Amino acid sequence: MSLSADNTPVNPESGSTAEPVRRGRVRARRAAVMAVPATLVAATLAVLTAEGALGVQFAISGMPFTVTAKELNGTGFEQFGGLDNMAENSPNAGDTGGQVLVVTSAIKNATLDSLCQSVDLGGTNLLITAGSGSTKVSATDLTTDSTELSGDASFNNIEIGNDASTLTKAGVKGPIGVFSQQADTVHIANLRQTNYATTAAVFRLPGLKLRFSSSGC
Repeated sequence: MSLSADNTPVNPESGSTAEPVRRGRVRARRAAVMAVPATLVAATLAVLTAEGALGVQFAISGMPFTVTAKELNGTGFEQFGGLDNMAENSPNAGDTGGQVLVVTSAIKNATLDSLCQSVDLGGTNLLITAGSGSTKVSATDLTTDSTELSGDASFNNIEIGNDASTLTKAGVKGPIGVFSQQADTVHIANLRQTNYATTAAVFRLPGLKLRFSSSGC
């Protein structure tokens, strides 16, 4: 689909002007974005209204942690901007005012291959690994609040530009007036995230190992 001079969608096959479609929706029945670095998704979502944005419903520590996986597969995907808050007088606030601008990703059902999570404690890392065997990590109602996200991503039936308060795919609604996107499915290879918070209704970690390490994920 292309746009005419007056920004009206045009059918590339017939050259005729198509009927207007609802803003923020992809008109194609099945839209897929293949092998798109997920950093571009995060960059797109950086243009949003931070005031009143919805983050996790608890005070974050303000210590970022790294999450990696060989592969993430999910059904029911949403993504929108948010603002996380630290506890009052947190020593990690620095010059941020105790707030962190994040991209919230919500997935209704997710599996992750070879999950690794690490947090730098100052000279050593708390390292968690799971799901490297035949049984993968699985989660329901998974949300992550990230400041960086990278990988090779593909989405089925993606809708870009939705108002976050109207999202329907993962059962999570963001604040009104905030830019967002959603898709039926998401696949990310070589996932890497810098997160400030993660929540899940159910989180299964087969082969869980927790240890201290000189290096992180």
